[in-house]
Amino acid sequence: MVRKDRKMHKSKVSRIGSYAIASSITDPTCVSCTTFNILAPIYKRLNRGDPNCRESDVRRYWLDRNQKILDWLLCERSSIICLQEFWVGNEELVHIYDKRLGDAGYISFKLARTNNRGDGLLTAVHKDHFRVINHRELLFNDFGDRVAQLLHVELITPFSQNRNNNIRQEIIIVNTHLLFPHNSSLCLERLRQVVYKILKHVESYQRENKLNPLPILLCGDWNGSKRGHVYEFLRSQGFESSYDTAHQYTDDDVQKWISHRNHRGNICGVDFIWLLNPNRYRKLLKTSWGEAVFGMLKYHLRRASLTEDDAYAFLKGDSHGDYITFSGFCEALGHFNLMGHCNGLSGEEVNEVWFDADMDGNGVVDYKEFKEKIWNACCSSEHEMEEEEEEEEEEETIGFSVKNAVLFPTEVEKGMWPEDYSLSDHARLTVVFSPLRMPC
Repeated sequence: MVRKDRKMHKSKVSRIGSYAIASSITDPTCVSCTTFNILAPIYKRLNRGDPNCRESDVRRYWLDRNQKILDWLLCERSSIICLQEFWVGNEELVHIYDKRLGDAGYISFKLARTNNRGDGLLTAVHKDHFRVINHRELLFNDFGDRVAQLLHVELITPFSQNRNNNIRQEIIIVNTHLLFPHNSSLCLERLRQVVYKILKHVESYQRENKLNPLPILLCGDWNGSKRGHVYEFLRSQGFESSYDTAHQYTDDDVQKWISHRNHRGNICGVDFIWLLNPNRYRKLLKTSWGEAVFGMLKYHLRRASLTEDDAYAFLKGDSHGDYITFSGFCEALGHFNLMGHCNGLSGEEVNEVWFDADMDGNGVVDYKEFKEKIWNACCSSEHEMEEEEEEEEEEETIGFSVKNAVLFPTEVEKGMWPEDYSLSDHARLTVVFSPLRMPC
């Protein structure tokens, strides 16, 4: 029976693992990326009835499971590997990953969560595929003890055939794990993490190093679904969900796939590999941040079943004129739990979004401003972006098209969680990209 199980396991590894390998053999310029929350042993419960009984207490359990995880990863041989909940606090496990990944040709970078949480991130790139230009660590010391890794890498032969000195062949890879939204007030904090702690850092890095727009891959466990504000914000910035692109899913296709069964027993899709191509860069972060806040406010207004006129009347509050005052605006933000507590908008952030809403600078927001900035806030259309690109002088750079994407176990691609899957409480996502030239 044991031999039969091993044989079945080996055939499954070969079938799934051959996916990325076969793509690379067919087209040697392909780049593959895998993101996987491997569930740290310090969090894996062995007995649901006893939350204190963890896998970290039984060496053979966590050792066997992580060896299997490495078997899968090394068989799939992705160009980029991004792991979350990597048990950086255990030296033996760290050594095992360093040894096996190193022997397979990977360069690895590890980053522990702050305040000695025990787990963290691991990002590895294959040295046959990339040259590492720089590596940065981003620490969220102010909230949630979350961290992120930034790798600036250059494609090398055979991925960068027909090398042209005028064509940048570099990309930025980000690996992160956002906090779980235990309550509604944390949704704003998660959005702030993405805006100010990750994307702003990427933006600053590119500016400091005088880089033109580069392809950006955002990988990891986002702890938020396609219904969430983080998803909507990233889409507004020009990012695309690689898995959805590969399968031609729209933003409305929420339950087509899942990637996680959380500690509450709920199933959802939270693991993403986001792609931003150089020709898809959109608005400045500060502008998009204001729009994201207005979007959250509009969400709460609509959730309260308020029509456009009712929402305007609600925001006016006790105002004697036909306009919204700053105090009324703040009162509404507080009512919807968007300010007034440690995770809410700061005073400076409130002033920034108010200044954005008060378009004529007269100290109040009238109906026209309310309708344009809050009720009908939207992103640049594809047509507007195309016009802007046509007006600018084109400079060629490298970008990526999504060639294919798979989730494992395969059942999650149909929205089902298999009861016999024990490798993690997350599915593994692998995407294959094909480099192409495009205007910057």
